[in-house]
Amino acid sequence: MERSVSDDLDESKENVLTDPPFYLPEFEESYRYIIDDYDVPPRDIAIFIPCAVRKPYSSSPSHRIMRKIIDDVLSPEQYHIVIFGTCGILPSELETMYPYAHYHYMLGKVKDQKIQEDFLRIETDRVAGYLEKTRDVYKRRIAYCIGPFRKAFIQGSERAGVQIDLILPSKDIIDKIMELDCPFQEGSLNMEEYLEEFHSGLMQIRDMK
Repeated sequence: MERSVSDDLDESKENVLTDPPFYLPEFEESYRYIIDDYDVPPRDIAIFIPCAVRKPYSSSPSHRIMRKIIDDVLSPEQYHIVIFGTCGILPSELETMYPYAHYHYMLGKVKDQKIQEDFLRIETDRVAGYLEKTRDVYKRRIAYCIGPFRKAFIQGSERAGVQIDLILPSKDIIDKIMELDCPFQEGSLNMEEYLEEFHSGLMQIRDMK
């Protein structure tokens, strides 16, 4: 008997996927499972943060820092973390589901313009699809992202017609970081200036009426 996608999603795989994940059928099938079949838990606040190199994402140093800040401001029943980026977009509680914990890829090292453009197109579509699905699931939305992830998220929001209450870091802080000598043009989301604004932004979202 043929197995369904959902039967296979939780099985671990020995081989690590290294091709651009947004091209791979495994990620499209998993995305369709989330959009078509998965019941996203309703919360007051959705927090959208980028994927990470280390898997599962919650074990990465960057996600640990972000989660600590989130937990300093909000109680668990108030928020839902959603991961997005080269992986597509997924509720964080599914982070160990295949293929999300079984790939290694860094878009930041890619110089091929076509791959970058394809990522933007595919990720914009997937963000839009998730925002449409969860239009009435969340009361407020905050995103913490830079670079091509940020561009795809903004475009996805516009395409879905779903407003994001706050997108951080702000342009002023990004411009300030870009004046510094950083390995990446916009620096890292773990930089103190970004994290301080993220903390303040979460308090702002929490206190919205």
